[in-house]
Amino acid sequence: MTAKKSKKGPTKGSGGKGRRSLEGKSGTLPASERHWYDGKQRQRAAKRGPGGGGGGGHQDAARSERRSDNSDLLVGRNPVVEALRAGMPATRLFLANSLDPDDRVNEAAKMAGARGIDVVEVTKTELDRRCESNGQPGAAHQGLVLQVRPYQYWAPEGLLDVAKGSDTPALIVALDGVTDPHNLGAIARSAAAFGAHGLVIPERRSAGVNMTAWKTSAGTLARLPVAQATNLTRALEGFKKAGLFVVGLDAGGDVRIPDLELATGPLVVVVGSEGKGLSRLVREACDVVASIPIGNAESLNASVAAGVSLYAVSRRRAEAV
Repeated sequence: MTAKKSKKGPTKGSGGKGRRSLEGKSGTLPASERHWYDGKQRQRAAKRGPGGGGGGGHQDAARSERRSDNSDLLVGRNPVVEALRAGMPATRLFLANSLDPDDRVNEAAKMAGARGIDVVEVTKTELDRRCESNGQPGAAHQGLVLQVRPYQYWAPEGLLDVAKGSDTPALIVALDGVTDPHNLGAIARSAAAFGAHGLVIPERRSAGVNMTAWKTSAGTLARLPVAQATNLTRALEGFKKAGLFVVGLDAGGDVRIPDLELATGPLVVVVGSEGKGLSRLVREACDVVASIPIGNAESLNASVAAGVSLYAVSRRRAEAV
């Protein structure tokens, strides 16, 4: 019985495909610019422990990469760089592995590495998936995503300590049912610009400090304290006991905000919700309800009203010096 001969034909070539695959994409950062890789292999080896190169360590790492938690994602090159510059608490920086060279990418990676934040390279598809699972489908992440810790709110009394440590009369902004995070972020920018010592928001039925608010604030929320009150009316009463005057903003106010004599003293400015304005209990807690003189417009957006009012307070204080 003769043995069956195996057919041996010519070996197919790769046609250069393998070589091109090894070359990588043109936008990939060269190794010399990947500052976050210093010592990374040693760190991974230490995590695997004495077991050497066993597969279990890699599987555990993959599971930890995909672990869901209460973190939020900040996306986009400018917002991420601004957040890192401002010292926003973060746990991980994700970079797309085929990024065009960009000073912001290098700066973000350097700052993250200096602060001990994990820097992880992933595919663009993986970044898209993470943004979608975080409630940001189609987000323009530009290949840069920062995973941040949940915001740690202050206690309302803490804002009084911040004010005492400054050389200006206390100025606190309270938001009564403002539910649009864009308005929260815009109000935070105005508050910081005109010398406020912090914001107070209710625990319920209010926008919180999320990534939308953060991006709108252009980094201000990393520096301006935001307190959360279980009961806003009670918090306002506490401020009044500490010697602050509470001024609510409403179109039907008793005095025009430019004429507000209380502006030169310690003050809480209360901004009402986008649709209903001041709630009944909050209005009753106000020492004065002030209006903004406007022309033909029926009303102003909450963030615009806050900005105009805080400017008027700032101007009044400057004139009194």
